[in-house]
Amino acid sequence: MGNKNMSSLSERQRNILQFIIKFFNENEFPPTIREIGEEVGISSTSVVNYNLAKLEELDLIARRKEVSRGLSLNWDRIQEMNATLALVPDDVLPVPAVRNGNGDSALHETAAQLLRVPVLGRIAAGEPIQVEARTPQDPDGWVEIPDGLIKSRGPFFALRVKGDSMVDASVLDGDVVVLRHQETAEDGDMVAAWVEGDEETTLKYLYREGRNVRLQPANPNYEPIIRPANRVRINGRVVFIMRSLEH
Repeated sequence: MGNKNMSSLSERQRNILQFIIKFFNENEFPPTIREIGEEVGISSTSVVNYNLAKLEELDLIARRKEVSRGLSLNWDRIQEMNATLALVPDDVLPVPAVRNGNGDSALHETAAQLLRVPVLGRIAAGEPIQVEARTPQDPDGWVEIPDGLIKSRGPFFALRVKGDSMVDASVLDGDVVVLRHQETAEDGDMVAAWVEGDEETTLKYLYREGRNVRLQPANPNYEPIIRPANRVRINGRVVFIMRSLEH
């Protein structure tokens, strides 16, 4: 790795890397190709892919092209290059790597490891999502993703998306969303929430407004769901989106 030519990194590639790191730190999952292009002013996805390939050649990122958000960052390599080339500002540097029992970086190990997550049904009208944090008794199936693609720690579960209310957030009908099981979330987080009275589990952005909660879709054809806070129960926060191969 050490013999790769760091000076070949262009300003555009540096900007892309900075955005990926900042996005990852803020959202705990990587951006899509389209989101990268919009941020750095590139309309062509092939041009974005070309520049990502250059970052991959320098061992700064890894990619799984078959999933929507298949980018992972080599934090150790970024830290190493940053020390000499100041690739990214201090305020967007990543959280220090998790270390294994020997004190070595676990990042390269996790890049090759698959995280197995239970699929617990669809996000649709019906019974509340029953989430057993560690050992689901009867999952619909399992999805496997490289452990290094998700920055936060589990427990995790996955749901299949039904409908297009989050299409502008790049969440399509048939996709699988991976969620961290938690009962609280911050304003602006994408969550799976059970709405008491509506008897519905829904995937939306969460916003608190006084005594109410607004569950905001990412599609102008849908109205937000506004309910008293005591009628909304959060099941989990979205940390990863897997594109259905049917799209």
